Amino acid sequence: MAALVAARHPAVTWWCPQLPPSPRDAMALLERGVADWPRESMAVIGSSLGGFYATAVAERLGCKAALLNPAVDPARDLAKYIGDQTAWHKPDEHFFFEARFVGELHELLAGALKLPQNYLAVIAKGDEVLDWREMAQRYAGAHLKLLEGGDHALSDFDTHLPLLLDFLDLA
Repeated sequence: MAALVAARHPAVTWWCPQLPPSPRDAMALLERGVADWPRESMAVIGSSLGGFYATAVAERLGCKAALLNPAVDPARDLAKYIGDQTAWHKPDEHFFFEARFVGELHELLAGALKLPQNYLAVIAKGDEVLDWREMAQRYAGAHLKLLEGGDHALSDFDTHLPLLLDFLDLA
């Protein structure tokens, strides 16, 4: 996605920071990073836990959000992973998921969507990690693309790029 945006839309600011394990610190980083961005033209994209964070940002700022198999209640789902963890994208990198992070995630739960039309959620019914029905219910009223089959990683991500780009007004 970063390469595509850079190639087709060089005037668009692309920022994809490595978020810290603490949800409170992650949100603080995100809020500082976009503090001066124009709300009416900015958008956030997130997958899984990143979709949860993208929702929290979009609800606070009123911007668009494109979500890929977004986590709905990570405080509940991640409570069983307290301890040493391996980074998904870098298996040789470890971090410690602290018990307090569960409470921090709970604090970020956003409630009902204020502007459901500002959301696009691509949801795979074959997601082996998250329940697609829960995701679809959470984002009811949003632009939903329900995929028959698929997986949590959206291995066919490239096929969804036209939809994402159109929703983000980058087509």
